[in-house]
Amino acid sequence: MRQYSADLTPPWKKPKPVPEVPAEPGLVVEEPGTGFCGAVIRCEAGTVTLEDRFGKHRVFPLEPRGFLLEGRVVTLVKPSGASAASVRPTRTASGSVAVPGARARVARAGRIYVEGRHDAELVEKVWGDDLRIEGVVVEYLEGVDDLPSIVAEFAPGPDARLGVLVDHLLPGTKEWRIAQQVTSEHALVVGHPYIDIWEAVKPSALGIEAWPRVPHGQDWKTGVCRALGWPSENTGAVWQAILKRVGSYKDLEPELLGRVEELIDFVTGSGGA
Repeated sequence: MRQYSADLTPPWKKPKPVPEVPAEPGLVVEEPGTGFCGAVIRCEAGTVTLEDRFGKHRVFPLEPRGFLLEGRVVTLVKPSGASAASVRPTRTASGSVAVPGARARVARAGRIYVEGRHDAELVEKVWGDDLRIEGVVVEYLEGVDDLPSIVAEFAPGPDARLGVLVDHLLPGTKEWRIAQQVTSEHALVVGHPYIDIWEAVKPSALGIEAWPRVPHGQDWKTGVCRALGWPSENTGAVWQAILKRVGSYKDLEPELLGRVEELIDFVTGSGGA
């Protein structure tokens, strides 16, 4: 007599099939159990090695339904041929893993505010790819004198966090006193120690030994241009020349890098309270 194996699992309880995706180098996936997100750099012996945006490596088993790809559950499988070799993924200007062909996310309700146009242009140049993928919009304020009322008007909340980057945020300064007036748990004000965002660009990137000291009371940009022999009558053009010399995060001071990363994490919910 012919025998049959009975499957008594109701159809609605059976797991739906998920696509199998070759673990090609550079593919960005998330391991849902740990929340670790990174690009494939190696696939061998039933495991896959991922590298996150900070260069950290984690090894995971190639288990069925083990990863998320653009929010969808997938099964990673070992790729065939030469593509299975270890390859370090390409990087964005911020140093994070590049996501080839990724579409910009619909803008979040949350925002990052910076003081001026130059700040916004520098953030866009270095972190623009990351911000588009995360759906974070950067806007500039033309100063922070009215920051408390600006934050109140924005009305930050759990689904609309606000991050603010302030120049020259040092204890005892005017900027510091203004920042202390922002008390919302859904707003984060951080800053760098530089008088102007220009100074956050490493002098080595511009071929100068150091940023010159400008006497108190004198316009900083004008004083810098005069000290370095740059045309002081058009600081906007000077800034564009400076910006062109910035190729990646390596050309910026750590005091700025850490604060921008902190704001991105806060607004996207991957850091902060």
